[in-house]
Amino acid sequence: MHLRDFLVELGKGFAFVGSQYHLEVGDQDFYLDLLFYHLHLRCYVVIDIKMAEFKPEYAGKMNFYLSAVDDRLRHEDDNPTIGIVLCKSKNRVVAEYALRETRRPIGVSAYRLTKALPEKLKRILPAIREIEAEFKDPKKR
Repeated sequence: MHLRDFLVELGKGFAFVGSQYHLEVGDQDFYLDLLFYHLHLRCYVVIDIKMAEFKPEYAGKMNFYLSAVDDRLRHEDDNPTIGIVLCKSKNRVVAEYALRETRRPIGVSAYRLTKALPEKLKRILPAIREIEAEFKDPKKR
């Protein structure tokens, strides 16, 4: 994964903790797509990547992840963990209803794919087939 470029895109203060980060909860295995620690906010950041439109159940899954990270990884001086669900698309109203009663810091954002990249970006970004290969082969994550 082109982690350095991704971290630059996120902004300053993000430290990479892991990809497909393993958590065992109740004798079951769970894997966080991406786990970061934000040095300035002093908290963990969980990013869940979905290749589909946002669904309400994604909020419940993220809430579960945040609870588990706070319980298992968070230090008493850390702030509560933040969750970000990245989806192919989102219906704003559905996302608002899904998150309305949650007390945890969860955000939902749609990523955007485009066919026409500026030449400058074409030279530095990986080809679509390279990205797809990384997602298909979990060993590369």
